[in-house]
Amino acid sequence: MYGELEKELVKGRQVYIVCPLIEESEKSDLLDAETLFKQISEEIFPQYRSAILHGRMTNEQKNEIMHGFQSNEIGILVSTTVIEVGVDVANATVMMIEHAERFGLAQLHQLRGRVGRGTETSYCYLVSYPPISSIGRERLNTMVSTQDGFVIAEKDLELRGPGEFFGKEQSGMPVFKHANLIKDQEMLRLARLEAFEIISSDYSLEKPEHRLLHKKYMAEYLVREKMISY
Repeated sequence: MYGELEKELVKGRQVYIVCPLIEESEKSDLLDAETLFKQISEEIFPQYRSAILHGRMTNEQKNEIMHGFQSNEIGILVSTTVIEVGVDVANATVMMIEHAERFGLAQLHQLRGRVGRGTETSYCYLVSYPPISSIGRERLNTMVSTQDGFVIAEKDLELRGPGEFFGKEQSGMPVFKHANLIKDQEMLRLARLEAFEIISSDYSLEKPEHRLLHKKYMAEYLVREKMISY
């Protein structure tokens, strides 16, 4: 893989290498940016100018590093996910993501979007380490099989869940009595249409045929709706 990176560096292209951590941690065996930067700059690619970028740097430091990378004074940028959005360097054609199995699909998709911004063919290497969970494996397989953001977002929804509509949880599947949010999308779409029809014809649910809905709403959803409105 480093050989493939060097093929691009020889052409004058630039490389991102992304790590999940800034520094080595006793609580984690993940490869960190500081350790990898030392290896890259001193052992693997000492002939190319490298730099490290992470969130603990001051804005002035980060701007200086990014200016050096954008002007091609820096060939290899070892970074945490601070480059996830807002970085546009057309000459950067390779990204290597360490411990890709630990990143979410949306984050992997955002990171991969930092390369391929110019006219040259670009590459993104997802480096994973065992043990890999079944969900982690699905995420990696999804990234390898498609570049379609809509497909990736749908898979992310399937794996993580949308969280609670009336609560604090930002992930996880809501427990429906009669439907699965992913598998029963057509049925839920029809239910949504019918719900809008009911509200348009009987906003306060006063009709006899809507008495059960009114009772359910008053008992379970009125307080939650007031919290959201507030």
